[in-house]
Formats: sequence, C-alpha cells, structure tokens
Amino acid sequence: MLRRLIFLSLLSVVLSINAFATAQYPDKIYYDGKEYMLHSNPMESYFEKHPEKKPSGGIMSSALWRGYVATFEIASGELRLRDIQIMVRKEGSESFETEWKSALGDVIPKGQMLKIDWFTGLLVLPYGKIVNYVHMGYGSTYESYILLEITAGAIGRSKQFSNSEYDKFRDRQFAAFKKTDEYKKVVQEMKKDSDNDEKFIDGFLRSFITSYTSKILVD
Repeated sequence: MLRRLIFLSLLSVVLSINAFATAQYPDKIYYDGKEYMLHSNPMESYFEKHPEKKPSGGIMSSALWRGYVATFEIASGELRLRDIQIMVRKEGSESFETEWKSALGDVIPKGQMLKIDWFTGLLVLPYGKIVNYVHMGYGSTYESYILLEITAGAIGRSKQFSNSEYDKFRDRQFAAFKKTDEYKKVVQEMKKDSDNDEKFIDGFLRSFITSYTSKILVD
C-alpha cells in the first residue's frame, strides 16, 4: 500500500506541470558532525499514521509543500529527530517578512525523544556544488552524495559517491532490483494504478530507485 502511495505521489510530480514545480526546502540531517541537506522526508510516513501530530499554522508555499522542515541527526547509531520548524510571519513585521519557528512541541512532549523506529530505507545526502539545477522538487543534481542505509531507525551501511559514481550506482541498484521478486510485485502494482507500459515504469523506477529499495543491493 505504501509503495502505491509513493508511486502515485512521485508520478504526479513527473506528469503534472504544477506539482512540485518549485525546488523544495529540504529536510536537514547532522551526520559525522556536519549538516547536510536530506533528499528524503522520513517524517511523512509518520504523519500519514499520526496526522494529528503534524505541525499546523505554518505558511504553505510551492517551495514547502509539506509545510515543515525537519532536522535529524545520527547519534549512537540511530536516526533521531532534533527539531521540526514551520515558516511563520515575523511578529511585528508590517511587510510580509517570514521567520522559522520550532514546532517540536507539537510532535513530541517537551523533554522526550522521538525514536525514528518506523523508518526503513535509504537516506540521500547531496552536498557540494550543484552540477545541474532543476527548478522542481529535489530534481537538482550535486557534486557528491552520501547514501545511508536505515533499518527500523538504526544506521547500517553507508556509501559516498561523486556525481558520476552516484548515477552509475543507481543503474546498478536498479539492475539488481530488477532481478528480485519485489520488482515484479511493484511493476504489477504500478500497472494497476496507471496506463503506462513496462518501459515507462522501468525508467520511472530507475529515476526513483532510492525510494523503492530499502537496502544497498550492490557494492
């Protein structure tokens, strides 16, 4: 069911002119003492199950479709939520100035920690110079990438890539995925939800392979 939702959501990005037509504010993560952008949104699946916990009152925009920016950290081998912020109108401002406001208390009680044990998947951390800017979603490509494998909130393998290496990795990851029974199930699900042929679906899966595989399948 979750994969079907991912497919329909991502497919709307590809096929719609308006959906995600603006580059998005990314979530952030602290890893090995450095702050990185995060081209993954681990809180989304949590808010699907707990919509009452999702921060409200923030300014929604074409550059912030989910309404918040979450900041994570890897600590003691675990993925943890450090903060979650919403954009609000700056208090006392006569013009439409905005500022970021923490909404962490809306998600978890003060003094408590939210263990990200629901998330299993690959986290994509781009960094360095932009190689190719795309004014849509997380479409821009970067000089370098870190890929983190997360299982029930615990960090597993990690890999670092240059831009060209990351592109080749996605080809090899897709080729490995295509040999699995999981691939067959995903293709069957996608055919039910769209009129697209297998060639289109393969191209789609290759482009979003880090969203459809939860493990690093190749060395």
